[in-house]
Amino acid sequence: MSRLVNKYWKVLTTLTFGVAAFLFWWLVYPALTAYQEQYQLFLLDSGYIGQLLSIPDGMARCIGEYFVQFYINHALAALVLAVALVLLQWLTWRLMVAVSSTQADTHYALSFLPSLLLCLLLGDESVLLTFVVALLLTEFAMWTYEQMSGRWRACFMTIAIPVVYWLAGPAVLMLAAYVALRLWQTSTSKVSALGWGLLAVVYAVVCIIASSYVVPYPLARLFRGLDYYRFTEVYAVWQSVLMAVCVLIPVIVKWLPASEKPQRQMMAGLGEAGVLTVAFLLLRPAFFDIRKYEVLEYDYLVRCNNWTGIIAKAEKKTPDLPATVCATNLALGMKGQLGDRAFEFYQNGLQGLLPEFERNFSTMMLVSEVYWHLGLINTSQRLAFETMEGIPNYAKSCRCIKRLAETNLVNGQYEVARKYLKMLEKTICYKKWAQRTMLMLGNEQAINTHSVYGKMRQLRLNDTFLFSEKELDKMMGQLVMHHPKNGLALQYLLLCPLLQRDINSFMNYMTFVDGLKLGYLPRICQEAVIFAFAQRNQQPPQGYVNQMVANSFRDFIQAYNSGGAGASGLERFKQTTWYYLTVGK
Repeated sequence: MSRLVNKYWKVLTTLTFGVAAFLFWWLVYPALTAYQEQYQLFLLDSGYIGQLLSIPDGMARCIGEYFVQFYINHALAALVLAVALVLLQWLTWRLMVAVSSTQADTHYALSFLPSLLLCLLLGDESVLLTFVVALLLTEFAMWTYEQMSGRWRACFMTIAIPVVYWLAGPAVLMLAAYVALRLWQTSTSKVSALGWGLLAVVYAVVCIIASSYVVPYPLARLFRGLDYYRFTEVYAVWQSVLMAVCVLIPVIVKWLPASEKPQRQMMAGLGEAGVLTVAFLLLRPAFFDIRKYEVLEYDYLVRCNNWTGIIAKAEKKTPDLPATVCATNLALGMKGQLGDRAFEFYQNGLQGLLPEFERNFSTMMLVSEVYWHLGLINTSQRLAFETMEGIPNYAKSCRCIKRLAETNLVNGQYEVARKYLKMLEKTICYKKWAQRTMLMLGNEQAINTHSVYGKMRQLRLNDTFLFSEKELDKMMGQLVMHHPKNGLALQYLLLCPLLQRDINSFMNYMTFVDGLKLGYLPRICQEAVIFAFAQRNQQPPQGYVNQMVANSFRDFIQAYNSGGAGASGLERFKQTTWYYLTVGK
């Protein structure tokens, strides 16, 4: 048994790492991979693929986008990333073996360092899979270089540097730097090796500079990588650090102490693996922003219409960011619970219902979803379009394209909807949906009887009008007057003045709603009504307010009179309208 362990411990370590990576991305950070999928649109179209291949790093981008489209499934996304991380570890290991097999066996755990650093780096949602593919392509070229000897290496480098640059982008500098270091490490004439090494680096730099005369991109962006990072004007320092690590690990392993005994090699490797694991766990919070991830997860749940999941998540940890509060209120409204449970959660004024407009492509899409469910189809369409146009690397978005097709379908703009659906027909994951939806174009009966689009046609306003996000209550009033059974708009209408602590406007809206005879009188409305009548030293109409609410209000007034807004006894009323209106939290 011990012999088997000594013989196969490296394989078992790699398998363990692969499984851990898979579980990490599948169970811990699934929304991060879903975020990547929704902000690209990979088309199985010769024109689109040809356009990608006509620019530096185009092959890496083509491969990356192809696999990212499967991120719509969390398990497949985790599998793609796990395989990529294991491949990077394996290539690093093979380079270490090529340099010195004995030291490589002893320090096998060091081959995991680039993969662990890459896993941390992927915590930044703007790092694209193109960068990962570029690393793998370049390390494969480095390994191929090690398989050659003599003049063949020179011939290989002459061809490989421009080819690798065009396929993988500026990651080719890794190949040039690796060759330079290996020449200096293995040559007896250090001066000659230094000269040839510098020539390889200069050759790679010249290739990048020369390409700026062929493709319409700034030179600085060509050196950063056209599609390594979503924000094209940002220089990601950690990407350069990772590339440097990929080059240095195989080179320096030759100078590390070694042991030829398998048992000692295993002990040394497992010890280093333990140190790397602890380092990864300690560094993870710095690379994976928990607050940012919360927004991504809420946005993903909204995209999936998983209202129960949003409420359950909010119950575990009260959301306090504008986007997460907005998603929670939307979920409560869609489940018909906003009028009873709004003040069980943190509220952020009107921004908790609809955050103010920001030129942020990720939050704009969430707001677009709210407008869609309210029935403001044109506004949802405008924000979806602006979201897509605001993507920093100028990519299209499958999520936005789908929403634009739906809004135009509901509005009866069939030719525009057809244009977007034809784009989705060229994808793998949205093809069937696009084909089904295409059959509905011009079919009024099919649209009107559809469970979603038929409802949207009933809720949407037929008249065009201008509005301000600061007059949210007026917008909700228009929606309710147009369709009194618009439950989400009704809940938002009555909550708006309460969030602004405007009890007089609330009473006016409550009178209007009572006139509709909908029988809508949730708990927070009863609490607001009894509060408004108390301000006038009056009692609400008999039977209008639940007796439990009346008794609770009496207890609240006693506690408040004993010490004002700072009275300790008020804490037990924290989830009531009175607490929000008086204490202001």
